[in-house]
Amino acid sequence: MEMNNYTPTIGLEVHAELKTQTKMFCGCKNDPSEQHPNLNVCPVCLGHPGTLPTINKEAVKLVIRAGLAIGAKINPVTKFDRKNYFYPDLPKGYQISQYDQPLVLGGELAGVEITRIHLEEDAGKLLHGSNLPHNDNNHNNDESSYRHGQSSSYSLVDYNRTGVPLMELVTEPVIKSAAQAVAFAKEYQLLLRYIGVSDADLERGQMRFDANVSLSATDKLGTRSEIKNLNSFAALEAAVNYEIKRQAEVLDSGKEVHQETRGWDPVKLATKSQRSKEEAHDYRYFPEPDLPSFETKEFDIERLRAEMPELPEAKRRRFAREFGLSSAQADSLVADKSLADFFESAVSELATRDELSTSKIEKRPQELLYNYLTSDLAGLMNETGVPFGEIKINPEELAHLVDLIADGKIMSRQAKDILRKMFETGEDPETILEAEGLHTVSDEGELEGTVREVIAENPAAVADYKKGKAASLQFLIGKGMSKLKGKGNPGVLKQLFEKELS
Repeated sequence: MEMNNYTPTIGLEVHAELKTQTKMFCGCKNDPSEQHPNLNVCPVCLGHPGTLPTINKEAVKLVIRAGLAIGAKINPVTKFDRKNYFYPDLPKGYQISQYDQPLVLGGELAGVEITRIHLEEDAGKLLHGSNLPHNDNNHNNDESSYRHGQSSSYSLVDYNRTGVPLMELVTEPVIKSAAQAVAFAKEYQLLLRYIGVSDADLERGQMRFDANVSLSATDKLGTRSEIKNLNSFAALEAAVNYEIKRQAEVLDSGKEVHQETRGWDPVKLATKSQRSKEEAHDYRYFPEPDLPSFETKEFDIERLRAEMPELPEAKRRRFAREFGLSSAQADSLVADKSLADFFESAVSELATRDELSTSKIEKRPQELLYNYLTSDLAGLMNETGVPFGEIKINPEELAHLVDLIADGKIMSRQAKDILRKMFETGEDPETILEAEGLHTVSDEGELEGTVREVIAENPAAVADYKKGKAASLQFLIGKGMSKLKGKGNPGVLKQLFEKELS
């Protein structure tokens, strides 16, 4: 993308909280759902004097797994460093992070080169302004008023998140548009979920973005601005697009872009200056004295590599190849791991049923299965608000329903009625079919009487058909289906009408 003859260059820093039981350097619970403030804290994560951190080995293992998933190099020797800066939600006055020897080096994802992935501890969370109701009676600063929802005008710090294992991925400055940045971020979120490293829930703050944006009219990189703490894909795209436009306007006016840190205002839909951009020396990095460096070979990297599940891109290719799906269909399934697993289990059941049947009317039952899963079943979920994880239909039952359609035992109208009943009760489609008497009528002897009645009742349509109007035949078939309450086999009805009217 080019704007005003300037080429944008974007680099991303993506923070993701790891899916561990405990925090990074202590035994406190890592519970992103905890609403009670300052419950999961201890002297270690609060930085009390004399306390010593201990490395969470599971967190290290998860970062190594992420590195393997993007084809990166796992650093043979790694260490932790102190990143010194002050902020109210950082109780120690420094953050234990990694500087010159990160766990993961290089790699690639979605066509974007990766610089590194390092491991650090998360900060706490400030609660102020609109997040705290105002107390009209007094300005009491005690915590009990906050806990009981009484109004207040002050700010508080919740340290529950302090010390949670945080993985930071840094890309090379190779992204050329906001759309590409969002596509990369979505693929990375999906990858983390597939390999079980992080839930990466944006609404719960488990994944956040910093975007470095620069513009240049030459091959050299321009002066960059960093947009901090973007917490949604929409915010990432809007902020990057705004910053590209802002910098272009600055350059067009003959001024220089200043290196700085900017924030995103979701109300004004604009970035705003916060401070001059820090460099590494501003943080006064030095090796963490309480934690020794260590070799990563003790984590049995080859075993971790062998245990790697199928990754999203590989699954997309396999779904398209094995199940005859289009790339768009495969992508829509793979975008939700539970949906992809459900579909694959249903396909497996469908294949078993196909082996037992020799007369398939529907020649592409897998595509039919895809349509009923992503359209009809998804429609019922949207209608009722029932999430995918709580539906009463299992893969085997949906495959059974599709098999009934493929065998010509039911038509689309009956299938939709049966699916709704399955959704409500969790019953097997065959049970519902028998109880409701929804079988498709295909026997010519049963249908001939209906065909003759329709012909007798619609002389004008019959006359039009005999004059060569093909649409009249569809009209007659529709009348027949109506009499049969949707249970008639339209193919057989068509043959009988043609026979009677010949």
